[in-house]
This record gives sequence, structure tokens and C-alpha cells, in this order.
Amino acid sequence: MKKLIIINGPNLNLLGKREPEIYGTNSFEDVFKSLKEKYSDVELYYFQSNIEGELINKLHEVGFSYDGIILNAAAYTHTSVGIGDAVKGIETPVIEVHISNVHSREDFRHISYIAGNAKGVITGFGLQSYELAIQSFL
Repeated sequence: MKKLIIINGPNLNLLGKREPEIYGTNSFEDVFKSLKEKYSDVELYYFQSNIEGELINKLHEVGFSYDGIILNAAAYTHTSVGIGDAVKGIETPVIEVHISNVHSREDFRHISYIAGNAKGVITGFGLQSYELAIQSFL
């Protein structure tokens, strides 16, 4: 059985409330519940933090024992060399995920400190981006 974790970064705890025209109206807890039901043959875990160091600590914790990491570092994608280095330093493959198409947004969102160290990047498919990432590990 595959062991995967979804790690979400800052402000993603506000999904369903924050900018619904970009991020939709579903909470991530609802999405995660649906994913667990649909992929019952996968050990699926979830972690969210608004704090950069906690995201790095979680990557270090799971980065040698899980089969895959689905990482939406949110705004830290574009600012955190530390998260990029953490992804580079672990063995578990990482899929970088974004709900919105970051390339159709502000210029600063076109830069990722994670992508060069990730197995792949999925961007712009809404909350379905998480499911596409799960499928990439199966």
C-alpha cells in the first residue's frame, strides 16, 4: 500500500473562504475526505502549516519513509530557498501542486524554488490538482 502525504502551506487553511473565484468554495478538509474515500487503497495523510519552518520539519520527517509527497507550498513556493533545499535533501519524490495557474497570475508567482527539485509540477486544475498528483504516484 502506497503511503502519501499532502503538505499544504500558508493560507490554504482558508480554502472555501478565501478568494473563491480563484480557489473555489470547498474546504480542504472536504476535499481530503473525498480523496481518502476514492483512494482507499492508499495510506493518505495531510498536514498544513502557515509557518515555513514547520513545513521544512515535516518534509524532513516524512522525506525518507513515505512513497510520495504532494506539496502545495503556496506563497512559499516563490520565496523559500529553504523549502526548495529541503525537497532537494530528501529521498521521497515530491510533486509540486498549485490550485490556480500560477503562470497566469502575477510575475513573482512564475518563480518556483521547488520545481527544479521536484518529480513534477501540476498547476491550474483547481482542487483536482491534488488528485492528479495522487494518480502520478500510482
